[in-house]
Amino acid sequence: MHITFFGAVREVTGSMHMLVNGEDRILLDCGMYQGRRKESAEKNRILPFDPSIITNVVLSHAHIDHSGRIPMLTRDSFTGRVFCSLVTRDACEYLLADSAHIQESDAEYLNYKLVRGQLSKMHQGKGGRKAYEKAARKLKKNGHRIDAALVNDLIGQFNLNGIEPLYTSDDAVKALGFFSGYPYGTPFTIGDNMTCTQYDAGHILGSAISVIRTVVNGRTITVCYTGDIGRFDKPILEDPTLVFSEQDLDIDLLIMESTYGNREHAPVKDLKPELQATLNETFERGGSVLIPAFAYGRTQELLYFIHELYQEGLVKKVPIYVDSPLATRLTKVFGEHPEVYDNDTHTTFLQKGKNPFSMPQLKFVGSVEESMALNRDESPHIVLSASGMCEAGRILHHLRHKIHNPRHTILVVGFMARHTLGRRLLDLGEAYAAAGRKGDAPMVKILNKAYPLKAHVHMIGGFSAHADKKEMLTFLKQSNLKVKKIAVVHGEEEQSLAFADILNREGFDAVVPRVGQSIRID
Repeated sequence: MHITFFGAVREVTGSMHMLVNGEDRILLDCGMYQGRRKESAEKNRILPFDPSIITNVVLSHAHIDHSGRIPMLTRDSFTGRVFCSLVTRDACEYLLADSAHIQESDAEYLNYKLVRGQLSKMHQGKGGRKAYEKAARKLKKNGHRIDAALVNDLIGQFNLNGIEPLYTSDDAVKALGFFSGYPYGTPFTIGDNMTCTQYDAGHILGSAISVIRTVVNGRTITVCYTGDIGRFDKPILEDPTLVFSEQDLDIDLLIMESTYGNREHAPVKDLKPELQATLNETFERGGSVLIPAFAYGRTQELLYFIHELYQEGLVKKVPIYVDSPLATRLTKVFGEHPEVYDNDTHTTFLQKGKNPFSMPQLKFVGSVEESMALNRDESPHIVLSASGMCEAGRILHHLRHKIHNPRHTILVVGFMARHTLGRRLLDLGEAYAAAGRKGDAPMVKILNKAYPLKAHVHMIGGFSAHADKKEMLTFLKQSNLKVKKIAVVHGEEEQSLAFADILNREGFDAVVPRVGQSIRID
């Protein structure tokens, strides 16, 4: 048996590893790269294998950097199943549809720009400007919606290389037919004499640690894939599993994440007070708080904390807007699966007949028109909007309307990958604050226009859904697993290397693989 690492090795996104045993090839996650648009597009465009060779997929959780390329796999010659938890199956119904919509919208916009560029070349010279503007106006219906049919027709007429989406909405719908969901702790067959059992990873609702068992030459071999490990003592979710079934204890290879392999988060107990302080400081300035938040997990966790703060009268009860259709749908998934909530959530809300994700001040924004009106609202409020790394979605429009005003706060509550807008906002905002917020504010480009970053940028790192260095060591040392070897993945290179060094000094045998490298398990 051997495993080859195709993605999220010495980087964070694009999780994809292939376990090979005899004729079986089991794919652990099939994630999308996220980061620089051009680089990500190139990496995502082609799968590093023929889909027909994959027996089955074991999916750790629904986040797009772990699930986002499944529709590329299932639209062609893949004939297996995608195994995951019951909650992950339900969440992927919305997340993959949203991802497909983004792929289609991005392709439509890039093709529109391509045709506009060609029209501009064709109408150069004296008097050409008016002709160009007249032709360009025809590319949109009613002045604002791109006429995709006309754009595609002109791409053909002009013999241009148009952009195709990675996959379509139809591909995403088709992918869902391949999913099979199982409860935690229930073994299921994934190959010839090969089973998998999933345990709660505590990262997001439905996230799983996958333990795969098979027999090679008469000996049982066990591989454990952590996916993303969550924090301990966070609200809503159970802690990462520490007690595993007897047959799953002897791990020949542990494939372990390292997102925060050399960092420590603020204590969980400090999260609510820090959120309280940030909200109150902003409201005292008469400002609003913009929170780029992942639609699945982070949005619901923040609503939980804000609900508690409102119940306890610790902050002003300003309106709260969830401006993300996807987050709205995924909050419904949370409501449908109270069986996986932790005891505190049951005690604080459910046993009192309250919904942790419902309060009088909360409004889920639906239409684009409502979102545009909210952009212009100058009264204090809270906006939670996707995407979490500020690479797309409605958060971009909230940012461009508020970023230049020092009354407002951009609150960062999660990991921002390199080369994302969220990371630039965080780095520039922290540098400006360190300089005393004096001199010209740094400029940030949003939707091809530069804006001064005068809004306050504050990060609460403890909201991360990823375990930090200490918590990952807690998982290793306090669980009943007996681990022979660890492959460190899902971390920027310096984090993975540092974590592997820590593990080796703690007595573990840890390595950091490279893209395309294989590890043999005998």
